[in-house]
Amino acid sequence: MPKPRFKHAVIVGKYQAHGIRAQLEEIAHFLVEHQLDVSFDRDTAQATGVGGFDALAKVEIGRRCDLAVVVGGDGTMLGIARELARFDIPLVGINQGRLGFITDIPQGQYRDSLASMLAGDYEEEHRSMIEGGVWRDGERIFEGLSLNDVVVSRGATASMVELRVTVDSDFVANLRADGLIVASPTGSTAYALSAGGPILHPGIAGWVLVPIASHTLSNRPIVLPDVGEVRITIVAGRDASANFDMQALASLLHGDEVRVQRSAHKVRFLHPLGWSYYATLRRKLRWYEGVS
Repeated sequence: MPKPRFKHAVIVGKYQAHGIRAQLEEIAHFLVEHQLDVSFDRDTAQATGVGGFDALAKVEIGRRCDLAVVVGGDGTMLGIARELARFDIPLVGINQGRLGFITDIPQGQYRDSLASMLAGDYEEEHRSMIEGGVWRDGERIFEGLSLNDVVVSRGATASMVELRVTVDSDFVANLRADGLIVASPTGSTAYALSAGGPILHPGIAGWVLVPIASHTLSNRPIVLPDVGEVRITIVAGRDASANFDMQALASLLHGDEVRVQRSAHKVRFLHPLGWSYYATLRRKLRWYEGVS
């Protein structure tokens, strides 16, 4: 079946990057040349001074647009992916610097890649998300949504924390560590990987729980199915925090619970035809070294 043609694209940029305005405007005019209506994310437009295009809030993007072109790095993509997942808008990532895990079109190659994708030649994948919050005395005091991970960790100047972990109502472990990471397959190549966790293919319906500098060497990473609910209770330790991607709640109290579960929303990524997850791993993790 032929893929439907995109009609209205929104451009989202890493607006802190030096000289990005000219790049964003160039991409916008390229999309116009391919008969798309083009708007800008309001935050991007206000920060860069781009003019001549509608500047849309996130709700307006969800109502009016059917494609998001994200220019920046993986951090930029993480931020907008959380915002747009509920609208089921596909995202294309143009990377400004080194190739990212989820922004995979190099800046200098976007014309050929985008032209083919706009013609319907692309790979599509869906990535799961984690949602949850922090509960205190039976009430939710914080809620968050993550594409990468949820991290419960000790304070910057404090000693380790003690955490109680349950999956649904099943007790798993008490652990003393610098913290604990609950990562999606997307997040398995981020902080969880640096803490010694395994890589999960995005097609696996699972999470990885990774202790951070555990006091007990037998506390190892574990892969779980992404059904049910994981609860992490603060048993001991000062100035602990919960971080949902870049959204944080600091100074958790003893007895606070961080509860996470699979989100009903998924992120839709579009990649150039022939894109390979394994090729991305090879490039990012330098697995090709030593190969002639």
